[in-house]
Amino acid sequence: MTQPFAEPRDVFHENGEVVIDGPNGGVIAMTPEAALRTAGRLDEAALDELIARAQRAEGRTIDR
Repeated sequence: MTQPFAEPRDVFHENGEVVIDGPNGGVIAMTPEAALRTAGRLDEAALDELIARAQRAEGRTIDR
């Protein structure tokens, strides 16, 4: 796995697309529909990891 980026990315809309200004000059363009679905998946994964991190700190594990 690569080193995770700690800074949030800039996101904007242009010409009917949602654009994510990625690290190192990378750009990702999505339809609005794909962007919404991806946002939901990011939200779920981030919450799951934050819960898992808290549980690891307490010596517990998460089952999902």
